[in-house]
Amino acid sequence: MKPSMSRRGFLASATGVAAGLALTGCGDYEPVSARAANAAAPLPTYLPYQGVKTAMPATADGVSVGYDHYPAEPVTAFPDGPPAKGPGIDIMTLIFNPVPPPVQSNTMWQALNRHVGCDLNFEITPVGDYPNKFAVTLAGGDLPDAMLMLPPKDNAAATPGMLDALFEDLTPHLSGDSIRDYPYLANIPSASWGPCVLNGGIYGIPMPRPVSGGPVFTRRDLMAERGVDPDPKNWKEFFQLCKDVTDHKRSQYAMGDPITAFDTTMQMLGGPNKWREENGRFTFWLESEEAKQAMDAVLRMTRAGVMHPDAYTVVGKVKEWFGTGRLVINPDGAAAWNDYYTTYGPTAKGFDLGYLMPPAWDGGKGTYWSGQSYYGILIIKKAPKPRIKQILRAMNALAAPFGTDSYLLRKYGVRGPDHTVKGTDPILTPKGTSEVTLPTTFATDAPFTLYYPAEPDIVRTQYAFQKDAVERVVRNPTETLYSPTNAQKSALLQKTLDDTRKGIMQGRVPLKEWDGVMRTWRKEAGDRIRAEFEKAWETRH
Repeated sequence: MKPSMSRRGFLASATGVAAGLALTGCGDYEPVSARAANAAAPLPTYLPYQGVKTAMPATADGVSVGYDHYPAEPVTAFPDGPPAKGPGIDIMTLIFNPVPPPVQSNTMWQALNRHVGCDLNFEITPVGDYPNKFAVTLAGGDLPDAMLMLPPKDNAAATPGMLDALFEDLTPHLSGDSIRDYPYLANIPSASWGPCVLNGGIYGIPMPRPVSGGPVFTRRDLMAERGVDPDPKNWKEFFQLCKDVTDHKRSQYAMGDPITAFDTTMQMLGGPNKWREENGRFTFWLESEEAKQAMDAVLRMTRAGVMHPDAYTVVGKVKEWFGTGRLVINPDGAAAWNDYYTTYGPTAKGFDLGYLMPPAWDGGKGTYWSGQSYYGILIIKKAPKPRIKQILRAMNALAAPFGTDSYLLRKYGVRGPDHTVKGTDPILTPKGTSEVTLPTTFATDAPFTLYYPAEPDIVRTQYAFQKDAVERVVRNPTETLYSPTNAQKSALLQKTLDDTRKGIMQGRVPLKEWDGVMRTWRKEAGDRIRAEFEKAWETRH
């Protein structure tokens, strides 16, 4: 389940400007046909890391590995010494957190450079400015050695022609068993590699994310106070649950975001995850019959008073409302699980999170939408083969998994100044908290790891959720496909659709107007996007 203020959503306002820059400053690459852009390439062999034993192993279908505690003696990731000795590597990427201290005053960054064997020169841009930064950098022609490329729909300058002209096809280095030279990159699940394939080659290294995405979180403690069943068996029971946990006198409501309420309902209905593919034909999620039924359902929730009164007008408060008990149900991302306990657990007596698996509308198992399997990909400027191999060795170090000394350094810095140890588990110091925001994770990373040593039972709950989710998961069939019209226009069109959708769910716009909205969408770009995805699907299959 995806949060309404997702990282991708944060970028939408900048996408239109980046699209303009892409068209004016970066349009002179050799055109690549839709068939050529979507040509397949053999993915890297998946070789899960097994160097640290656990009762909660990763699975090939997308369940993340889980651990109770950090090993007392971390595995030495590179027993032969620094793996990427050579000249410095310039990496352009983004950040959500405050910018870390510069390398000359950052103990963790200095140690990481020594560990890898070269200077990692991060050029860091705030997330909201990154699509424009990417487009301007391409237009200027002075490229870093490696740079984060967001998915095309979030970054219109990211075209197949641009990749072919300026960036390295990594297929000879990473495809199939070639990736054995980079065993920690081989530990990244296959689903995350799929979007790295364009132009018939592997053009980047993924920043992996869990296939399950995040859950529909529940405040299990607040539900227990009310004595309600936290596991509704159908839509009717879910709606009743929302009513039962709402208490206007206590300013407590079931949900606080109409978009994620819509998403939850769509999964009960078996609706498409962005697109539905049937025999090579594509249906957009918002043109489906399920979409109109879901909008009507959320309208009923709004009229019943179970939505927070500011749900349609206030942005960016849903996490706080949920953490402080003003909401009882809130879909959010996978990383939010630990964050909620860290932020709100110490002050909320009995704070306890559960999760709700959407039931089918009339009963039985509902579907569950996969999360996006990657955040973006790291693309590497064309260079001689020895230089490419050095950069890949450095990225292999940044992907070293949980339980290694390399992972410990990236996530917790240097013992003493950056972290202390409780039992065998690292605890960040204030200095470490500021230093480890160095955005290595937005170059590449190890697969998502379940780990919360303060309360290991939380990790078992997270693992159980992921196992349940992947059994009923519905994937977005377009995640690995390229549509030029979707890249150029989808973000702006989606904003218009969302505004109208919210109006319907709030009761300001009649539901009967939605058919006209979708006719306009099809005429403006939707049918073109559909045709491009269908052609891309045919090419891949």
